[in-house]
Amino acid sequence: MAVFVCNSSRAETLSLLMLSFVLLGCLDPENFREFKLVKRQQLSHNVAKFTFGLPTPTSVLGLPIGQHISCRGKDSQGEEVIKPYTPTTLDSDVGHFELVIKMYPQGRMSHHFRELRVGDYLAVKGPKGRFRYQPGQVRAFGMIAGGSGITPMFQVARAILENPKDMTNVHLIYANVTYEDILLKEELDSLVAKYPGRFKVYYVLNQISVNLVGAEKIYRNMKSRNILLPFFMHSTNASNANAILLTNYIIMILFSQPPEVWNGGVGFVSKEMIQTHCPAPAPDIKILRCGPPPMNKAMAGHLDALSYSPEMQFQF
Repeated sequence: MAVFVCNSSRAETLSLLMLSFVLLGCLDPENFREFKLVKRQQLSHNVAKFTFGLPTPTSVLGLPIGQHISCRGKDSQGEEVIKPYTPTTLDSDVGHFELVIKMYPQGRMSHHFRELRVGDYLAVKGPKGRFRYQPGQVRAFGMIAGGSGITPMFQVARAILENPKDMTNVHLIYANVTYEDILLKEELDSLVAKYPGRFKVYYVLNQISVNLVGAEKIYRNMKSRNILLPFFMHSTNASNANAILLTNYIIMILFSQPPEVWNGGVGFVSKEMIQTHCPAPAPDIKILRCGPPPMNKAMAGHLDALSYSPEMQFQF
């Protein structure tokens, strides 16, 4: 009888623990918890989507909208590193959470994610962050994101748009160096199509003109000399090695750039772009920004110059 009671108590404790994961979320703000990598999808040469399983198929991560998690790993020297990331999933995505990670050559945490394989575990702590979103707290959000700074914007935009009771409008300016660098483009364009009028995206690229013009000149020059990719792909002549590498590089540049008709912005995000694509200063709007430090500093200057008060701005 004593053994039976002990087993029953253990089962009840386990059930309560699992129920708490479902209702309260799986995160601990003070202690790291480990989550198993169940899927890794390579999106480009340096970007991958990592899917981590939660304790049960109905568990939720428990991350408030606009907040992030701290991830712990080891760099190439074996030293511990901790870095914040924002999942692209919401608590409506039960049983798992996803991170879209851009891995930089010299990034310390990037090394950890490069080495992460399905079946490995990631140590996570949270929630973290100062931003807390409540439906209807503003009439409209303006968002200015650069590079991987899109992840908190995507999280907030999804939460707003997928809530049928939330009528907040969202205007996003998303800046990158090249077309290939744009993260979550398919998902963003899908939201634009699904919520016309409520969600607008304006893409800005740094290097479209220089890369396209430069690549076209080299490519035309090579073509005029009959240096064509199909020929070199089948050539075994060692003297053609440099031409093979150069041709492939040029083709890579050409195909990584946007189509000839580009409707987005070119250069850096300007005051004029903000005026055109973000809601005008008003007590019931807020401008969110997230990007590299130099961009954040420049955007703060633009917003101040355009009379957006400190209360109208928030930097992730």
